[in-house]
Amino acid sequence: MTQPLTLDELCIHQVCVWKQSSFASSLDSFARHGVTKTALWRPMVEDVGVKRARQILGDSGVAAISMCPLVLLDPDQPLDRASRERRQDAFLADAAELGVESVVVITGGLPPGSKDLAGRRSAVLEELARLIPVAAESGVKLALEPLHPMVCGFRSVISTLAEANDILDALDRDDVIGIAVDSYALWWDPNLQDEIARAGTRLFNFHVSDWLLETHDVRVDRGMSGDGLIDNVLIRSWMAEAGYAGSVEVEILSEHWWLKQTDTVVSTICDRLDRM
Repeated sequence: MTQPLTLDELCIHQVCVWKQSSFASSLDSFARHGVTKTALWRPMVEDVGVKRARQILGDSGVAAISMCPLVLLDPDQPLDRASRERRQDAFLADAAELGVESVVVITGGLPPGSKDLAGRRSAVLEELARLIPVAAESGVKLALEPLHPMVCGFRSVISTLAEANDILDALDRDDVIGIAVDSYALWWDPNLQDEIARAGTRLFNFHVSDWLLETHDVRVDRGMSGDGLIDNVLIRSWMAEAGYAGSVEVEILSEHWWLKQTDTVVSTICDRLDRM
């Protein structure tokens, strides 16, 4: 039987309170509620700058375990190869300066006008292969995050954990690159338990939220754990069986919860530990 989640095991992603908080006020709220770990949201870091963000983190008593998103091939920001590589390398350098353990990597979707899904997936493999030695030198690990198939065209051309595992098998650098399992993105997959077991020590991050019965937007209508269809407790048990001993990271992108006061969101998350 899965042991109840404790506050010490909880991580709250800054994106949960992105629209109503500043970088500093989000951390203040986490700390007031006894939450000692966060995942950094890149746009919030950019709001204050890396040096100031590092100072605020140090003063807050909240540790940053990861930062996201590092988008490999962003169709919304088409860049030439040199510019794209500089952007990716700068992301890793900033993550290292902020002391995070991993950066969450998403692939990006198809470029405008393209239907070449196989070609885009091949390009993703090439991008990751180039990025691995850069990450190794920085001391920051890469956590590849497959996303729900409904965002395949514009957000991630990798949709299943099996695809992510295949990529990691091909790259053969488990010391540097692993997987971020997001229950919201993967809960529907009938092979999820087996693929979590297959990932094993390559499980770097675990994100939880809930899929609402009548969701209005696949990206920004995530539910609070316990309000929807996902058995996060069961998925966490599969993660534990596979050897995952890291934090449980609540990651709720929600136009509904972004309208609530920061302390209301944080206190609600803390009240839902038995549903994660």
